[in-house]
Amino acid sequence: MQIKKIVRHFIPAFLLILIPLLLPVDSADNLMLAKGIQADYVLVKKSSRELMLYSGADVIKTYRIALGKNPEGHKVREGDKRTPEGMYFIDSRKEDSKYHLALHISYPDAIDVLKARRLGSVPGGGIMIHGTGDEYAWMGKLHTAINWTDGCIAVTNEEIEEIWQLVPDGTLIEIKP
Repeated sequence: MQIKKIVRHFIPAFLLILIPLLLPVDSADNLMLAKGIQADYVLVKKSSRELMLYSGADVIKTYRIALGKNPEGHKVREGDKRTPEGMYFIDSRKEDSKYHLALHISYPDAIDVLKARRLGSVPGGGIMIHGTGDEYAWMGKLHTAINWTDGCIAVTNEEIEEIWQLVPDGTLIEIKP
């Protein structure tokens, strides 16, 4: 009898958590994608775990993301598992990434290096927008249920393929708390 009560309460709560993760957050006008429009600005909102691609004032597409294992606050030093906050740009690409494809973010900048040195540390680096790779691909969009990266921004393999096409090198990326 007690088990039935637990199951009756657990399953609806579980579905309330699971269903939003499976629904697309796509605010894009698919016609814009078909027209070959590229992003000129990427906005990451860590608190809502969203990555938005903009062309001018228009949102092209929105993605759910996973962040570093310690997502609150700005990245301060190597190994802190935080995703940085601030204004950066996409400065290179990695086709042979362990995580499928990856766009490198220009962290650390001169200010990040200075702050880390003042703490007697190094700022770290290798911060990217990447897919799940083979290891986590089976999870699909459910990978966003937890923050699992070492400070990067993760999307599904299919989504990074799309982002790869839409975001040219040099694109400004702003990462907000």
